[in-house]
Amino acid sequence: QVQLVESGGGLVQPGGSARLSCAASGFSLDYYDIGWFRQAPGKEREGVACLTSSGGATYYEDSVKDRFTISRDKAKNTVYLQMDSLRPEDTAVYYCATDVVPGPKGSSWYVGSYGSWGQGIHVNVSS
Repeated sequence: QVQLVESGGGLVQPGGSARLSCAASGFSLDYYDIGWFRQAPGKEREGVACLTSSGGATYYEDSVKDRFTISRDKAKNTVYLQMDSLRPEDTAVYYCATDVVPGPKGSSWYVGSYGSWGQGIHVNVSS
């Protein structure tokens, strides 16, 4: 059974931090370019961060650069998204995914034919 399970979301005050985790089962994340998407209320889904399976290259949507950090723990088969200096506009449902292809803007990112999606987890940045 192939499964991606996110955790770590919830309510965070503006300027605060959160760390999302995405645990994979049924397959190894080592073989995929992995990443995170998000969808805010009334907005299109957009890619926010990607980590390649080889070379360790990272890609970030402009709005989260220098605030979000993606990483992977191969031993735990888990990918993380560290989010700092959170803003109300970061409020969204966040999804982890495999076989992520970045684009010039977050809205142009996509997941390839053999990719998988997590169920999504809410992050609410509010005072």
